[in-house]
Amino acid sequence: MNNQLPLTIENKYGEKLTFLRLEGNRVLIEDFVQPNAGPPMHVHFLQEECLTVVSGKMGYQSFGQEPQYANPGETVLFKRGDAHRFWNAGNDVLHCTGWVDPVNNFVFFLSGIYAAINRGKNQQPEIFDGAYLAWRYRREFDLTEIPVFVKKVVFPVIYTIGCLLGKYRKFRNAPVPL
Repeated sequence: MNNQLPLTIENKYGEKLTFLRLEGNRVLIEDFVQPNAGPPMHVHFLQEECLTVVSGKMGYQSFGQEPQYANPGETVLFKRGDAHRFWNAGNDVLHCTGWVDPVNNFVFFLSGIYAAINRGKNQQPEIFDGAYLAWRYRREFDLTEIPVFVKKVVFPVIYTIGCLLGKYRKFRNAPVPL
């Protein structure tokens, strides 16, 4: 992966993330988030994520907890397996730096999700790529706002149809799920 970094991904809803470089198993990141934007509640089962606010105001929340806020110079650590979200809680661009450790399939998965979101509508990923990524990497990542029925029944059906239709040729070099 070293030869692929730095790599910048951006979605049409106000997030721009750069994977800067690897330090051992950790990927260093830089994130720019527009006001009121940010990822939905999600889980990385195998990674910790740490963000330090450079400028702006970050809102963040762990599942079942009240929202909290971080200002410039403050650091937030999301432990592996903890459902969480963060967003730009200010009026200016939120700029954060940080890391994800271990990187595992994080760069591939997030790059794929951003691309699917950019092809989708109404803040939903394009259905075939979204189902492929969510189903194939379900032991590593979860979007907790998606109903369980969709994750356990609908995604496998769409994934199977996508396989039959040849929709996933672009993923032929995808990393093996952990």
